[in-house]
Amino acid sequence: MTRYRGFALLGALVGIVALVCGAIIAGLGAMTGTGTTGTTGTGTGAGTRAAAGSGGQGSDSGSGAQARTPVGTAAPASADAWTGTWAAAPGGAEPGAPNGFPGRTVRNVVHTSIGGTSVRVTLSNLYSPTPLLIGHASVAVGRGGGAGASSAEAVPGSMRRLLFGQRAGVTIPPGGRVVSDPVPLAVPYAGDLLVTLYTPVAGGPVTYHRQATQTSYLALGDRTEDLGSAAYTESATVWRYLTAVDVLNRRAPGAVVAFGDSITDGVGSRVDANGRWPDVLAGRLRERHIGVLNAGIGGNRVLLGSPEMGRGASGVSRFQQDALDRAGVKAVVIDLGINDILRGETDPARITAGLRDLTRQAHARGLRVIGSTLTPFGGYHTYNPVTESVRERVNAEIRAGRVFDDVVDFDRALRDPYAPHRLRPAYDSGDHLHPNDAGYRAMGRHLDLRSLEEKTPARL
Repeated sequence: MTRYRGFALLGALVGIVALVCGAIIAGLGAMTGTGTTGTTGTGTGAGTRAAAGSGGQGSDSGSGAQARTPVGTAAPASADAWTGTWAAAPGGAEPGAPNGFPGRTVRNVVHTSIGGTSVRVTLSNLYSPTPLLIGHASVAVGRGGGAGASSAEAVPGSMRRLLFGQRAGVTIPPGGRVVSDPVPLAVPYAGDLLVTLYTPVAGGPVTYHRQATQTSYLALGDRTEDLGSAAYTESATVWRYLTAVDVLNRRAPGAVVAFGDSITDGVGSRVDANGRWPDVLAGRLRERHIGVLNAGIGGNRVLLGSPEMGRGASGVSRFQQDALDRAGVKAVVIDLGINDILRGETDPARITAGLRDLTRQAHARGLRVIGSTLTPFGGYHTYNPVTESVRERVNAEIRAGRVFDDVVDFDRALRDPYAPHRLRPAYDSGDHLHPNDAGYRAMGRHLDLRSLEEKTPARL
């Protein structure tokens, strides 16, 4: 048995359960004379939404999610084979767009971790007090790939119209989200997808992710199914409305969520280079068909939220929707707490208590948690002996094994051996807080993949 027995067994069980459920559904259809169709639900989607989210709309709080099995078991979270290939956590309402983008088309460019034979997307209206009308939506494989090469241009033959409950348009309620119907598409591994949305009327503030380090686009009018990029004359390094992309991949045993702040978000890495540490981890897991989902938000804290600044809700309050509810999630890697220190938290016990809360939430859903030590920030403008002392005391508790199921020591991977309170110069993006591409490569390679195995959960 391989050291990834947990993922492998999960994949096998998912396949078996899917076949059995398919036979049952087919039998029921024959008995009643009716078939099954994807419909857009309302409210919380009770009865049809699994933890990963099925087609339908509901609250972004994730309150209707089903419970998972105890940590360390290989039982599948749901009876389908949907696995997340990409994700972004909504951070707040986009400044300068109080009414959305009426009469315009948003083309989000995202980079997959694993591929599949079908795709579905999740759209969010979390930070708007008014309904959002999506009049037309599509997904296609993008031509972009590699540093400086991302583009709004689609690969010919890959354009697919997205439907919602068999309809081209959908209204997302205030604070809600919607999952599209599945559509057949050969989704590439480590490739770009274009998820395009036309908003015909004003829809209130735009729910967005502000530090994408990926270029996306805007066009006038409905250019949803344009293969070319000529109409997409405006660009920005943000993602709008889109929070998840899932694929149907029968070989995929599950996904790993990277949950954190700007260091997980990839701030300091090159735009359009896909050099964040979760991207590096995805490359290591790709041959095993394991998805990697990035739930980092720049400026995010464990204990307090600041969505008005685009920094998202607190880690403890957003953990369910941004990590636990992702399709096929099997394990979570957490790197969070630096911003609590930088913004005045001087009690390390409060930070570690919040991190333990995340671990408990994950255990309640049967998920394993690997936690990171906090990386050095000596030389950053808010660094001082007090902040360094808090960081060291948080790290001591993490290393002692009293916070997470297992530990990845990103502090040790990045610190200068001659000045441990600082980043190694070769890994410093220049602000003494965020790593550069080389630093993110070191982080992505430092995680011991054996830590993703099933083991005894931490005693909290």
